[in-house]
Amino acid sequence: MVEQLKNKPLVEAILEVRWKPLNNLPDSKSPQYYKLLLARLSDSLLSEYPTYEELPTASLPEQVILINNIVQHRFRIDSNKWPLIQLGPGVFTVNSTSDYTWDDFRPRIISAINKLYSAHPKVSDMKMTNIILRYIDAVEFDYLNEDAYEFIKDKLKINISISDNLLNDTNVNKNPCNLTWHSSFKCNQPKGMISIRLATGQKQNKPAIIWETVIESAGDDMPNMPTEFEKWIDSAHEITNNCFFKMIDGDLIKRFKGE
Repeated sequence: MVEQLKNKPLVEAILEVRWKPLNNLPDSKSPQYYKLLLARLSDSLLSEYPTYEELPTASLPEQVILINNIVQHRFRIDSNKWPLIQLGPGVFTVNSTSDYTWDDFRPRIISAINKLYSAHPKVSDMKMTNIILRYIDAVEFDYLNEDAYEFIKDKLKINISISDNLLNDTNVNKNPCNLTWHSSFKCNQPKGMISIRLATGQKQNKPAIIWETVIESAGDDMPNMPTEFEKWIDSAHEITNNCFFKMIDGDLIKRFKGE
């Protein structure tokens, strides 16, 4: 059972998969396969995600879309509500926000991946290149007037520092206007990389510290899809969940529990 937080800091949870578009097909065929995938997927999602949006990116040239894995179509449970599903040539995402619980998200993404494969018109040529589980969290913090380095060290268990005398006698404010930190680590189960990113930003128009926890498998680390997807997502979630609760242990978890 995953612990639930009354005031969870979650901004967004995202499951994303990418695959190689069918570039080996004649130019006249590739767009047709994509249109057929969109039509079939729309039908299968209609009962659960009845609100469809065509994004402005749908009008971009196909060459741009293929290179950048840009989503073009969105399916929501209701107007302006989450969770939602997004599709573009070679990219598919499931996104959740304040509605998120793992007990809901897990079966939702498993169902979505199965529907994606069932809808693809040439599934034998659907070669997945990346699978990503991403959590974005944020906590309000006035980093312009308070010590962001100390907050991150004390509250999030990550020690980022600069020399005490680096800015001495320079007439420079020691509190950073912008802060970005990123580290990645190899993991074995699932095979891939875990990345932790920290940055200053805003949450509901207030200064905040934002952090991302990302598990990504690519290339030789890719699981066999879709048969090994459930195993992959369970292992990825176990790592991200463990990392999250270790980071917020102490004052932050009390705040998020509403104590």
